[in-house]
Amino acid sequence: MHATALQALIFDVDGTLADTESAHRAAFNHAFAELGMDWHWDEPMYTELLGISGGKERIQHYWKQAHPDIRALDGQAVQDTLNRIHDLKTAAYEKAVQDGAVALRPGVLKLIEAAFADGLRLAIATTTSPVNISALLRTAIGLDWRQYFTVVEDASTAPFKKPHPQVYLQTTQRLQLPARACLALEDSANGLQAALAAGLATIITPNTFTAHHDFKGALRVLPSLREVNVAHLHAWHAEAYLAKASLRA
Repeated sequence: MHATALQALIFDVDGTLADTESAHRAAFNHAFAELGMDWHWDEPMYTELLGISGGKERIQHYWKQAHPDIRALDGQAVQDTLNRIHDLKTAAYEKAVQDGAVALRPGVLKLIEAAFADGLRLAIATTTSPVNISALLRTAIGLDWRQYFTVVEDASTAPFKKPHPQVYLQTTQRLQLPARACLALEDSANGLQAALAAGLATIITPNTFTAHHDFKGALRVLPSLREVNVAHLHAWHAEAYLAKASLRA
């Protein structure tokens, strides 16, 4: 296959494959309540907190804002509390997914199946945890969801969160493909910045929580993947490569 032909799609998870953020927010609030904490993240606050990638990082960021004296506390006690909150949150999120609170976004499953049938390799590059990925895709696609995805990079394998490009750099490395042979699919500014820094042309499908983000540099910004097919992806990818080639000329 020609080196510049589209060979792989790399998907973000939260907000891209599924509208997960409302369920995540509810799960965080459930964990706070279970621990008897007076914290509550409403939608505007959570929208702002989504600027911080990673659940534990988000909790820690909020804690420092709400209680600036956090540094005076024992460091290990803080970490233990963060871990406890996050464990309870993860369990609550997994149960919500199993109960049907989260579904794949329009067009996602159809595009995954069509791209797989077309011979494109599929990968996941996310800052969420392995258990969150598995809970979502096991419910939405089935127990055999891993058959679709050649590579899965997540919070356990790429500790530097988006907008750092680590997760995308590791994904293309494991795919053994150059960035120019891949397309990234994202929903947020942090995700876009990470993908662009790794050299990936990127398609954005914003959601309620990310519609206000700056998507400068994206190949396409679309309301969803509902009307997108594999032919579109090949054409847009070729367009992106030709644009880069003309800039180099």
